[in-house]
Amino acid sequence: MTIAPNPQQFSVDADFRPHAVIIGAGFGGLAAAVRLGARGYRVTVVDRLNGPGGRGRGFQQDGFTFDAGPTIVTAPHTFEELWGLCGKRMSDHVPLAPVDPFYRIMFADGSTFEASQDTEAVRAQVAKLSPGDLAGWDRFMARSESNLREVYERIQHVPFRSIWDMSIAMGGLARLEAYHSVYGLAARFVKDERLRQVLSFHPLFIGGNPFAVSAFYSVIPQLEKTWGVHFAMGGTSKLADGLADLIREQGGVLRFRQDVREIMVEGGRATGIRLTSGETIDADIVVSNADSAFTYGRLLPAHVRRRRWSDRKLERARYSMSLFIWYFGTDRQWPEVQPHTILMGPRYKELIKDIFERKVLASDFSLYLYRPTAMDPSMAPKGCDSFYVLSPVPNLQGDTDWTAAAEPYRRAIEDSLATKLLPGLKGSVATSRVVTPLHFRDTLLSPHGAGFGLEPVMSQSAYFRPQSCSEDIDGLYLVGAGTHPGAGLPAVLASATILDKVVPDAGQLARNGHQFLRGGGVF
Repeated sequence: MTIAPNPQQFSVDADFRPHAVIIGAGFGGLAAAVRLGARGYRVTVVDRLNGPGGRGRGFQQDGFTFDAGPTIVTAPHTFEELWGLCGKRMSDHVPLAPVDPFYRIMFADGSTFEASQDTEAVRAQVAKLSPGDLAGWDRFMARSESNLREVYERIQHVPFRSIWDMSIAMGGLARLEAYHSVYGLAARFVKDERLRQVLSFHPLFIGGNPFAVSAFYSVIPQLEKTWGVHFAMGGTSKLADGLADLIREQGGVLRFRQDVREIMVEGGRATGIRLTSGETIDADIVVSNADSAFTYGRLLPAHVRRRRWSDRKLERARYSMSLFIWYFGTDRQWPEVQPHTILMGPRYKELIKDIFERKVLASDFSLYLYRPTAMDPSMAPKGCDSFYVLSPVPNLQGDTDWTAAAEPYRRAIEDSLATKLLPGLKGSVATSRVVTPLHFRDTLLSPHGAGFGLEPVMSQSAYFRPQSCSEDIDGLYLVGAGTHPGAGLPAVLASATILDKVVPDAGQLARNGHQFLRGGGVF
């Protein structure tokens, strides 16, 4: 971890410190702002929404509190580091509580599986479901542990600035058997289809197809086991609020309800942004936390991005699936329901094909149910529960008319939950809100309503994914789910960590007249 000197130690007036403008107050943008502020930059964060968090913001409705997006914290040290850069402790501002079991998986045949940090308890469940697979399960977890070290040491925090960087990483990718899919790797070790699902569904949390995404994403079960699964008291959005407070305490500025029209470029270098209001904000560097495809396709003219991210390249790219989310609060409680429950549908591979390949809305579904009031009752009125239920669905490259399909789909999900997990749900709903792929396209500005930006297939990962340092424009940097290393809170925060390796520190930039070399260096 690199911590630059305090800005007051620079031999320039504080008003002349280099200015960083950040587009988007999602977790990537917030983390980037904290890091750049700690390295001496004046920071301005601009976001079109009404508060911090981006896809991970929160909202209140009828006395209930909801997280809009991420619900699980799996690598708390990545957040703690940001508070540490400001000389503070995260636990003093946003307490985390461990969740164990992590989640319960309910299969269509009525059997269940609970993921946990208790190795022997998990092994006992494996033995109960399929005794002959216990040895294979152990081998998979051992492989996942070694893969986690490889990903963290050689891939996740490394900028891929050339094909040479990628060639260096190829040895590690070979050791990870990245040429397999996550499901393919799981199938090598266990035979029971339920256990294969347990070991392979995680890529859906980051927009990936388990049958297509590279096996280096098989690290997620081990990531959960190594650092645990945690709940941010008050909801994950409290982490976004806390980071926003850190930025303000550093002297940074956050401006909400501000739409960015374009990134201004002069002489091949980003010089600031122009808002839809016509206002311009000059900057020494620009960091975009907007969706990477939106950044290149909508915020920059085609003639300045000829090298990598042309209109043709963006049109031919593969985009992740989208999400249907129903937020609802109830006037009663289900104390037996855990914070995180996954309900697998009757089909797995064929449903995944419907979502990612055929792009049709199937009549069946798999669901993730989040009950935060199991951890923090204050997120609902007394005696009530707060929920959200998420279903992976095709992005808008399919032909589903969500203006007509949303309510029938919600009712089908309600029927399923009432039958399988929440008896008495019908008639108990006190507040309700639905999000469809149209929200991801129109509000979050994600092309095709993709829930996680570019799909994390091998041809769109590592060097082949948009990088933190723009290949075409000096002084332009990208963070967030659509950039390397990808989606999910640990990866999104890692994209901001990479900035420490590619963005010059403010003192150096100030001393050298704010002049850039290609690739993030300075004269």
